Amino acid sequence: MWIGISLGISLAISFIVPFPFSLPIIIGVFILLSFYMRKRAMRKMGMSGTSLFGGNSSSISYYCMSCGTKHNQAACPRCGSKMKRVGS
Repeated sequence: MWIGISLGISLAISFIVPFPFSLPIIIGVFILLSFYMRKRAMRKMGMSGTSLFGGNSSSISYYCMSCGTKHNQAACPRCGSKMKRVGS
């Protein structure tokens, strides 16, 4: 469906605007449509979709597997262990 919509928009632009100017416009519309489809898909999955590359990395936190302390460092600040699990 989205391919048909993209093709229809591209054909309409190519008929209205002359060739040298229509190519960058078609590419821009294709990129904007791709961003819109990505944002819509991310919203359906429950993610915000605000960042261009991945989600919000500040919401990820780590828990030490030895003592259970929540931290965002390489090693646990409490016991010094480097074994950790990811939590939200």
